[in-house]
Amino acid sequence: MTFPTILDYLDDDSRVFAFSTTRKGGVSKGNYGGFNMNSYCGDNPSHVEANRKAFCYLFGLDESKLVMPHQVHGTEVRIIDDAFEAMSPDKRARYLEGVDAVMTQKSRLCIGVSTADCIPVLLVDHAKVAVCAIHAGWRGTVKGIVKESFAAMQEAYGCDVNDMEAIIGPGISMKNFEVGDEVYDEFCGAGFRMDDISCRMGGKWHIDLWEANCQQLRDMGFPQEKIMVAGICTYDHVDDFFSARRLGIASGRIFTGAILVE
Repeated sequence: MTFPTILDYLDDDSRVFAFSTTRKGGVSKGNYGGFNMNSYCGDNPSHVEANRKAFCYLFGLDESKLVMPHQVHGTEVRIIDDAFEAMSPDKRARYLEGVDAVMTQKSRLCIGVSTADCIPVLLVDHAKVAVCAIHAGWRGTVKGIVKESFAAMQEAYGCDVNDMEAIIGPGISMKNFEVGDEVYDEFCGAGFRMDDISCRMGGKWHIDLWEANCQQLRDMGFPQEKIMVAGICTYDHVDDFFSARRLGIASGRIFTGAILVE
């Protein structure tokens, strides 16, 4: 069994273990190599299963406790609770179809999202011991998925921004995220402060997705000191993290998530 190498974000005394996987470890090959747990990106199913088993063994979890939605660049948020755990595998799959954020208060259960250049965001409430894992690609960022997720946590758990922190995991940096005018126009139309999240390089627009999500978090009341940015560009660090722009869509995915400790 080949275990993954994990990027750990929070202090050891936190009741939340927040992390991102890297490419290191695992049994997948080629552009999926070595550690990919995502079954929607074309990897060999037996390799995906072996990697999932290694991940769950490492953290002492049953495989039924690993929750990974099928993302579609939307804003759908799902609660993972007792009702979810009581579902059959088929019903769980339907519940997680077309979902880009998952949240929970359940301990000894792992929720997360898959990315390869898109921005993974974790919202952690230490007082309510609740967490939300968010897939924020450029489309989700424009649509305000971080705001939608925070609102869902407030409604479900009574979360207060004063008890929370946000983690922005590895994703593509502004210098490598070149976009067309139509993408720039979507961000502009959504009300982003463009001077802070964009610039022109070589006649092309570049967008800073890290800062775009930070901007939304600050607008919701998160102070900058409660926003942790990994600052790791997946495009530049493709040997350690998957990058769809470098490797192509037929490649592995980083898994960014959290486990609530009992």
